[in-house]
Amino acid sequence: MTMSVPRQADSPGEPQQPTEDRRHMIRRRALTLLIIVLLIGVPAGYLVISANQSRDSGKDKEEKYAATGLTPHWPSRVQRRLYQIPVPDYSYNLAYYETNNWRTSRLYVQFSTADKNLDWFFQTMGVSRDELKRDAITISARDQEITGWNFTGPGPWYGFTHKQKKPAPTQNVVINMSDPANPFVYVVSRTVP
Repeated sequence: MTMSVPRQADSPGEPQQPTEDRRHMIRRRALTLLIIVLLIGVPAGYLVISANQSRDSGKDKEEKYAATGLTPHWPSRVQRRLYQIPVPDYSYNLAYYETNNWRTSRLYVQFSTADKNLDWFFQTMGVSRDELKRDAITISARDQEITGWNFTGPGPWYGFTHKQKKPAPTQNVVINMSDPANPFVYVVSRTVP
């Protein structure tokens, strides 16, 4: 029978340190590496993903606001309230476009509606039908170019400008009455900060 001799301390009075098993050392290093990867890699990956999403969101907004012409849809309630453009229920051929800069903001809206709804439109704006003037194209050539509106087709055309005290918007309205039962309304509402 052989006896194992315990390892002696390097110097007198120094306690003997047990040697680390190789498997234990590999596990400990792997665990340390995993913790480092989780503490550094996960937040770094999150930042990369977040930055890409933010960049994509900015591109979407840029494309939305760089588009010219009208969007075939209802303007939001907030837009309609801010620009004070009442759009009657059951309107159709509805489209809008909004522009903003440091001087003015404009909302362009077009819709067709039943003649009876036109009275509600005027009443809600705070004007009367008597303000309509025949052949009064109150929407500027610049605004027509932005939206692609053309007021040279068959009419009759009527228009008016609804000026209000700031900060309330000013609205220019043109109405095509070629189909008196279903007039086509064009509105440009402008706010000045």
